[in-house]
Amino acid sequence: MTMPHVLRQQMSNGSSITQFLLLAFADTRELQLLHFWLFLGIYLAALLGNGLVITAIACDHRLHTPMYFFLLNLSLLDLGSISTTVPKAMAHSLWDTRAISYTGCAAQVFLLVFFISAEYCLLTIMAYDRYIAICKPLHYGTLLGSRACVHMAAAAWGSCFFYAVLHTANTFSIPLCKGNALDQFFCEIPQILKLSCSHSYLREVGLLVVSILVVFGCFIFIVLSYVQILWAVLRIPSEQGRHKAFSTCFPHMAVVSLFISTIMVAYLKPPSISSPSLDLVVAVLYSVVPPAVNPLIYSMRNQELNDAAWKLITACLFLK
Repeated sequence: MTMPHVLRQQMSNGSSITQFLLLAFADTRELQLLHFWLFLGIYLAALLGNGLVITAIACDHRLHTPMYFFLLNLSLLDLGSISTTVPKAMAHSLWDTRAISYTGCAAQVFLLVFFISAEYCLLTIMAYDRYIAICKPLHYGTLLGSRACVHMAAAAWGSCFFYAVLHTANTFSIPLCKGNALDQFFCEIPQILKLSCSHSYLREVGLLVVSILVVFGCFIFIVLSYVQILWAVLRIPSEQGRHKAFSTCFPHMAVVSLFISTIMVAYLKPPSISSPSLDLVVAVLYSVVPPAVNPLIYSMRNQELNDAAWKLITACLFLK
């Protein structure tokens, strides 16, 4: 039996609900339109920024290195992540609707879990890449050859695909009997579990606990990698060498900090301070802001990427 068939079968057995009602951004028409234009601006910025990074890396042979290969994958995941939630939210604000189909909700859960978990795995791999580049530069070509990079990226995408299937199938196999209204602008697992009518939701909670342990393990690996990187950078004799080494690490450290801090606030905040408005703001911070801001962070201290992007822009402007 194929995985998609198992997923559909478990979902159909989980609930008789045919659609969910998402949280509206505002009650007045003016504020709804304001949210639409705000999200449209953020979405276009994310499309432009990540699309420019992907195209620049793909077209410039000087950027065909492990660091930029992983950055290209990160931009692809960012595009997928923000495209999972924002277009639907814009449509709801524009047409003053709240409904999302049961299948559409399941698709949102699957895609969001897939893209976010794959991004976290990729950020962990990128920390390893910077560790090898700075702490073991003589072994960089051996440990991070083109085949090894492809295998690591494929492992991240593949493992997170099955992880997302497991989460989605488990969540939508739980009977729901507390209505169909979700206190979020997209389908989020914790909000769906609030609608469960039995203790069967504990299976998903157990899976989330295991996930937190894995996330914490990756976080420790990233922290230890950067402790050794900073120690190695401080031992570089020349100031120019230290600046160059740090400039290649700073964007990744900033992206990791933004990603982890927003996720931690979203899922580890005390229930006593939880409210629909706060949950809405936090969800925007971890699902919308990082994909839009990451290209800007990576371009701040990266002259090679800036040069390639500017070359691409000028070529498009003056193309005859």
